[in-house]
Amino acid sequence: MEFSDVELERYARHLVLPQFGGRGQAALKAARVAVVGAGGLGSPCLLTLAAAGVGRLTIIDDDVVALSNLQRQTLFTTADIGAMKAEIACTRLHALNPDIQTVAAPLRLAPDNGDALLAGHDLVIDGSDSFATRLLVADTALALAVPLVSGAVGPWDGQVGVFAGHRTDAPCYRCLVGSPDDDAARNCAQTGVIGALTGIIGNLMAMEAIRELSGFAPSSAGRLTLYEALSGRVRTLSLPKDPACPACGPAAQ
Repeated sequence: MEFSDVELERYARHLVLPQFGGRGQAALKAARVAVVGAGGLGSPCLLTLAAAGVGRLTIIDDDVVALSNLQRQTLFTTADIGAMKAEIACTRLHALNPDIQTVAAPLRLAPDNGDALLAGHDLVIDGSDSFATRLLVADTALALAVPLVSGAVGPWDGQVGVFAGHRTDAPCYRCLVGSPDDDAARNCAQTGVIGALTGIIGNLMAMEAIRELSGFAPSSAGRLTLYEALSGRVRTLSLPKDPACPACGPAAQ
């Protein structure tokens, strides 16, 4: 894949990395990534992916910008209050990097549109804020045989995992969480969240996405990274494939 002079300068710090180079940058340029949620996690993740040169970003989010978002959702400004997040995100990302394509999908991902919204992508990234949506994203990605990068945060802690349950050696999202229900009392509005935490986790999601797309290092599928802001501690856990998983285990085949 050829790069223009502008692209060679823009991605110069990537191109000189021995583990990355032109091959890694070309893989990013050819990649199509769907991001579900342009909020606290999606905002930093999208900014980093656009800056890195991911060729096509589809932003799926049916929400509008609110004043309370601006403490952590770094894609938006006060002037954006009331506007659709997906549409504003596309405008900002294209302004950051005109060489990429951005597609706004100002819709809520649902059982009747999930396949259509996620099909045709090389990677799915989930930064949504409910188990109902996360499970739908995970199940759809699994059915499409597309790797999933999933992130989540609490008030002071966050996690990032890469899931590829369509592979025989890697877990799916349900191998980790099963089939949980949402707790209405435990959401960001009720419990709070430290703003910088979403930036840390969102950028870790982008890092794992870049790893999966470019192949600069082995896949992280089967690992879960945990960050605790109060202690400043980072831990990594191994996630085996659950042989009894109803989504990707033998019984589901």
